[in-house]
Amino acid sequence: MLAAAASSAVIALFATACTGTNAPSTTDDSASGKDVTITFWHGWNQDNETKAINDNIAAFEKAHPNIHVKVVDNIADDKSEQALRAGGPDAPDVVSSFTTDNVGKFCSAKVWTDLAPFLKKDGIDPAKTFPAAMLKYSQFEGNQCSLPLLGDAYGLYYNKAAFAAAGIAAPPKTLSEFDADAVKLTIAQGDGYKQLGFMPVLHGYETNPAHLLGQYDPSYFGPDGKSSIATDPKVAAMFSWQKGLIEKLGGFEKLEKFRASFGDEFSAKNPFETGQTAMAMDGEWRTASLAADKVAFDWATAPFPVPDDQAASYGRGYQTGTIIGIARTSQKQAAAWELVKYLTTNTDAVVSFANAIHNVPSTIEALSSPKLDADPRFKTFLDVAKNPASNTTPASINGGAYQTSLQNFGYAYEAGKTDLQAGLTKTAQEIDAAVNQAK
Repeated sequence: MLAAAASSAVIALFATACTGTNAPSTTDDSASGKDVTITFWHGWNQDNETKAINDNIAAFEKAHPNIHVKVVDNIADDKSEQALRAGGPDAPDVVSSFTTDNVGKFCSAKVWTDLAPFLKKDGIDPAKTFPAAMLKYSQFEGNQCSLPLLGDAYGLYYNKAAFAAAGIAAPPKTLSEFDADAVKLTIAQGDGYKQLGFMPVLHGYETNPAHLLGQYDPSYFGPDGKSSIATDPKVAAMFSWQKGLIEKLGGFEKLEKFRASFGDEFSAKNPFETGQTAMAMDGEWRTASLAADKVAFDWATAPFPVPDDQAASYGRGYQTGTIIGIARTSQKQAAAWELVKYLTTNTDAVVSFANAIHNVPSTIEALSSPKLDADPRFKTFLDVAKNPASNTTPASINGGAYQTSLQNFGYAYEAGKTDLQAGLTKTAQEIDAAVNQAK
């Protein structure tokens, strides 16, 4: 998530990058069978990730023998942004990004091409092709300047041995059940913990406001485009619940002291893997890490609990993922579209990529493919992605700045440094001012 200051700087950069509003060309020399080479930049860099991408590229080139793809991996978002601004023959034709918060900037600055004409030309209905939450984070104000390329879904990880020892028979479905279980699973040791049921503070790795609010489905912005975090009761309800759980588990200072003992999130020293916490909110990729690290206890996954007054929505979760688009300055957009279409809508390509890097498939058809990883602990996240009540954070013209503002409020509120309603009101004003400045 971009910091507000960095976001403003990037907006200034993109403001000089607008390339007009002419409709994209859906045909070029590649349509007549002439050889064409396109460049594809992406951020993956692990061996299994780059191999999976290259395997899909090889299959694409076999199906499109006149289109050749030059693949460049390990490209950070800031480098892509600079290249898109500069344009020219060295700029990429197709670009992917791990940061869905960038969609509002890409679309509004028109540095990525609106894909709607390409989708219409090929008879692809986005609403029938992609899960609703994924489709939402890939567009901005009617501009479909990107498409989903695999996704992430969040759920609950729990230690089955710890559950059995505490006499808990099944994972909680509502937040009141979750709170009770978190207390039962907490084992004191001296002035700290031998085992904590759940780490609720907002520095606790994946327990950030956006992910937790995914269980509440807030609006974030009203019909007038202004921040609704101070007027949507779901936002206040989430922060009240989160702070309440902090108090039930020993208080902010005690929890922060224990959190300081945690190892790196993306290692075998992750507190869930070490048994320091008995429950965790995390994404589907953690299933692969736990299997590879051969943790010493049995574990399982389930959807993260929902507010008691929204019990019928159990099974939902927060979603995000990778996006892919076509550079507005590309002179080979028809060929670039063929690659984007293949990577995002070809079921076998989506499924093989998802299996290889342990991410959630990004099409409705791929989510139900019999070729998917059949591990029931991974299936939890497939079901979350399929759930129509699952949601995401909306795109904004200044990227993730509004989420940064909300998270900063959360840090202050949980530490007792601000009042709930007054703090949300002030934060909403801050968000509105930043959006107006970006416009």
